[in-house]
Amino acid sequence: MSAPARPSEGGAPSLGEVAVPDLARLRAGLAQQPGAAAAVLEDGLGDEALTPAAVLVPVVLRDAGPTLLLTERTAHLRDHAGQVSFPGGRIEPEDPSALHAALRETEEEVGLAPRHVEVVGYLPDYRTSTGFAVTPVVAFVTPPFSLRPDPFEVAEVFEVPLSFLFDPANHRQHEIFWRGRQRRYYAMPYDGHFIWGATAGMIVSLYRRFAEASAG
Repeated sequence: MSAPARPSEGGAPSLGEVAVPDLARLRAGLAQQPGAAAAVLEDGLGDEALTPAAVLVPVVLRDAGPTLLLTERTAHLRDHAGQVSFPGGRIEPEDPSALHAALRETEEEVGLAPRHVEVVGYLPDYRTSTGFAVTPVVAFVTPPFSLRPDPFEVAEVFEVPLSFLFDPANHRQHEIFWRGRQRRYYAMPYDGHFIWGATAGMIVSLYRRFAEASAG
């Protein structure tokens, strides 16, 4: 059972409105090689071997303000059915790198062509309690572009303003007793979507890189 939600702790600064020109600071705060920073470990992580995976963290450069592109997975999938996620998936043996896997999976899932994508860096690897070691690849996506979501995997594609996601007041924390231990996770409800777990944790990581670069 979840405990009542509470704001994120630690006195994180509110950054106000985020505009496209501000994103130069985000680029400066990102690692330029995967695995260059200490990995983020989810609560409840056991000793099991982790499956390598990669996701694209697509920052869309909208004139009205940058957004983050997210998907809602279909309800019948084996892994993370019905959840909000970044496009991405397992790193297959034929993938030469995490970057290749993230771009391949993104094109397969939502139809976003690589020509619209500018890779700008990496967040720390994110190791989930469900058995994945995820490499988050951050990219700027320039409109206009068209999407072709795979109806087997993707129920919906939507965007959330970075100004909302980068406001610590929206970083809610929950607790749940799971697999014999107490686990804490982030959640960010937005416009009928419940963004939580690893996806919310990676968004908080993205926010922290931007806040640190802005403070410097």
